[in-house]
Amino acid sequence: MQGLCALVLAGTRPGGDPLAGQAGVSHKALIDIGGVTMIERVVAALSDSPEVARIVIAIDRPELLSGLEGLLACGKPMTTMPTQDGPSATVAMALTRESTPLLVTTADHALLRPQWVHEFLAACPPEADVVAALASRTAVEAAVPATRRTWLSFSDGDFSGCNLFLLARPQAAEAVALWRDIERDRKQPLRMMQRLGWSFALRYKAGQLASAAAAARLGELSGGARLALVSMRDGRAAIDVDKAEDLALARRLINER
Repeated sequence: MQGLCALVLAGTRPGGDPLAGQAGVSHKALIDIGGVTMIERVVAALSDSPEVARIVIAIDRPELLSGLEGLLACGKPMTTMPTQDGPSATVAMALTRESTPLLVTTADHALLRPQWVHEFLAACPPEADVVAALASRTAVEAAVPATRRTWLSFSDGDFSGCNLFLLARPQAAEAVALWRDIERDRKQPLRMMQRLGWSFALRYKAGQLASAAAAARLGELSGGARLALVSMRDGRAAIDVDKAEDLALARRLINER
């Protein structure tokens, strides 16, 4: 797959991000790791990915990016767009502006490598409308022992998200709309369970739901969009920077690399 537009989500939470505040910057994307900001590291990985033709950074204050050497040195066309009310709304706007296929990642994916982008895209099923990258607990713990991650527990194993998505076809817009609904209901668990279906939720809680069945159910709720999951070989692909211990881990891994 060639000629992709890649979207990088680099906005901040309303009221600011606690980790950014601890680091003395306004946006998490601007946190320094080994002398380079996270947004520069992500853009460099995308720029070095042959499948990516251009890059769009979604950020509420684009002036903050001016003067960053890594962005000035980007070898591919790069633009910015404003963020919307939450990540899902921003992705929905990007789909309207850029259409599909659209590769989506986040500015806190500081360890992102071109090899991971290539592996992910090569493994995406050609019939899928939306594809998400995951890493198994086995892969993550082999690569980074004792790390703490948020796990999705299915009957075929535990997985952690890798902040890497392909919105391959226009039908992906329906999946993004479902994401917006779930994002809106995240503080109302009963309403969320009603939306997903009680049987679905109970099977997941009991550890009886397979990852493929979960993707199929979400596709049904997205108006028939075909969702697929890709398991990454390198468990480090699941490491993003959400809290102080993640930042310390990312700094250690980058220093070792």
